[in-house]
Amino acid sequence: MSDEKFTRQRLLAVHTLTPNLFTLRTTRDAGFRFQAGQFARLGVAKADGSVVWRAYSMVSSPYDEFLEFFSVVVPGGEFTSELSRLGVGDELLVERQAFGYLTLDRFVDGRDLWLLATGTGLAPFLSILQGFEAWERFEQIFLVYSARHGQDLAYGELISGLEQRDYLAEYAGKLTFIPLVSREPWPGALQGRITNAISDGTLEHAAGTLLSPEHSRVMICGNPDMVDETRTLLKARDMNLSLSRRPGAVAVETYW
Repeated sequence: MSDEKFTRQRLLAVHTLTPNLFTLRTTRDAGFRFQAGQFARLGVAKADGSVVWRAYSMVSSPYDEFLEFFSVVVPGGEFTSELSRLGVGDELLVERQAFGYLTLDRFVDGRDLWLLATGTGLAPFLSILQGFEAWERFEQIFLVYSARHGQDLAYGELISGLEQRDYLAEYAGKLTFIPLVSREPWPGALQGRITNAISDGTLEHAAGTLLSPEHSRVMICGNPDMVDETRTLLKARDMNLSLSRRPGAVAVETYW
């Protein structure tokens, strides 16, 4: 890939959350533009000079002067193996072009915004929630975040602090955070998977609101099986994918 396609950025921080989850923050090129919810392709140079590339959604908002990403350690994975060797000050390549359609302009209307995430699929929703648009456009926002273990529920401090931010204070009360843990009971979390919680009504009960094609706009990001199963469940409720030629109730991201 030619140098014109990417910029060379520096790692500002690497934060290990659990043995298999970490966040990384890099410098941001002044010319790099993205919409909240989009992803970038990151590159790490290997010892032999070749570069490994992977797609990562931005956690940071389009207004931040840095870029932040949320990653899972893939045992034996080529990219995270290389990434784990990097420290603060080391170089990371960032493609100049941001990608992805998990953005709020996918929806032309709607009363309630549902953000359904598993694992590192939380990242684009944190970017969206750090901006104004979702808070201004929707009456209620439900952030639904599922992990296998309670310790894997990341970014709790950021989530709980959103409505305390000065610029979002007027929207306090709009956000409902619904965590789910699938493999163990966990205080304050529903037990099970997002798909089960939709099927048996547990999710709507926790939200105090129904998922409906009239009022609900749903964004889904996470492992491909969850995305596919959730789309099938919502389609059975006449909640279809939102396309440019046919606005709908559902938007997904798949970059696996």
